[in-house]
Amino acid sequence: MRGWWQDLADLVLPAECGGCGMPRTALCPECRAALDGAVPSRVRPVPEPPGLPVVHAAARYADEVRAVLLAHKERGALALAAPLGAALAEAVRAGLREARRNGRGTARRDGPLLLVPVPSARAAVRARGHDPARRIALAAAGELRRTGTPARVLAVLRQRRAVADQSGLDARQRLDNLAGALAVAPGGARLLCGGQAVLVDDLMTTGASLAEAARAVRAARAVPEWQEPPATGGTGRGPVSQTVGRTAVYPAATREGRKGRTPGTGNEGAGTGDEGVGRGRRADGTTEAVGADAVVCAAVVAAPPDSFEINRN
Repeated sequence: MRGWWQDLADLVLPAECGGCGMPRTALCPECRAALDGAVPSRVRPVPEPPGLPVVHAAARYADEVRAVLLAHKERGALALAAPLGAALAEAVRAGLREARRNGRGTARRDGPLLLVPVPSARAAVRARGHDPARRIALAAAGELRRTGTPARVLAVLRQRRAVADQSGLDARQRLDNLAGALAVAPGGARLLCGGQAVLVDDLMTTGASLAEAARAVRAARAVPEWQEPPATGGTGRGPVSQTVGRTAVYPAATREGRKGRTPGTGNEGAGTGDEGVGRGRRADGTTEAVGADAVVCAAVVAAPPDSFEINRN
């Protein structure tokens, strides 16, 4: 409800630029240029956490870009989701181009691009009234479809245990804090077989969140069928039984809380017949995405300036 009222307020109340505060505009031309004027680049934190996929970022996390991201995430400036989503879409495209050049991205070409957002903690979502990464992912999927790339948001990652607030933790502490914290929701492994999975988030700092998300997706692919609980949230046996919630697929939404499908309403589901799911079985009884990498790449709106140093070779 809070997100719905914020959407309405954005339409009727005077807005100010999320980057510089200029009145009567959600994002002024100068701040928009700072957000999407740069060419998306590969980024890599130092130290680089084990298991981190190749990550591309649209902009440096500084000055106007930092202000825009914080306005969207912490102050509920929901009108900024569209330009942030457009920037994320460019980072996704850059990641896919590099993956294809390097022989990755061998997922089924008849399936859609699956944007898998890194989930926020439930307490943070309640406090903010929305999930920033998922909202931006929905906008990015809409932008990708608009330009001819079939894409949908696949919100299959869940936090399976509480984690400490990441602010103030160094890279090592963040890795320890997030180790084993994410899992794919029941039924989510089947949905991940339906196309190329790209992890997305609004911001990468140390890379710990993206590395943990990639680990969870890879682990879900290697779970034997008898260990995977039903999509209705049954207990089941094995590692995935610790996951909670249901799998949510957002095929055509660009505004969360309006056109998006909300988990728990009965509109979401796993294996409903329209997800383009492909599933193969190995000789040992485990299942895998047919001809697909677990994670093709990762993309974020912004990353710290020093993580762009990888490109100065």
